[in-house]
Amino acid sequence: MPLNIDELLPSAKDVLREAALKEAERADEHARLMAATEAEKTALIDQLSKPSGLSEDEKVRRAAAVIQRAVRNGLKEVQVYRFPNSLCTDRGRAINQQEAGWEDTLTGIPKEILQLWRDYLQPRGYRIGYQIVDFPDGMPGDIGIILSWG
Repeated sequence: MPLNIDELLPSAKDVLREAALKEAERADEHARLMAATEAEKTALIDQLSKPSGLSEDEKVRRAAAVIQRAVRNGLKEVQVYRFPNSLCTDRGRAINQQEAGWEDTLTGIPKEILQLWRDYLQPRGYRIGYQIVDFPDGMPGDIGIILSWG
């Protein structure tokens, strides 16, 4: 049986067309994954920007558990929360600049944590700090909430 070169070896044009189709499929899949990731992130930020729904008792219990665990590990401070700067009305600018009134830029759970500290922890001598913990592309990124004592 003679060898049919056209069946065995496609033309360069056909190979390029197939490669372009595969690349387009990969690009579509990447776009779908990015859209899904962005949708998840948006949903999480939306959830975090609202009150937690926890009772005051549950909030205090959770704070006590975090503090006790840190003390057992010999720590005098602990990062109790980390959140995206989008949960601040100014994306963390006032926190980064340590401006008076930075507290007014907080929303959702970060604001709730500050209120918990004011109501229950500050009177007992605990300190709290909000600080930018990373700078992607030189811009303020996530914000950490650090609780300290001693």
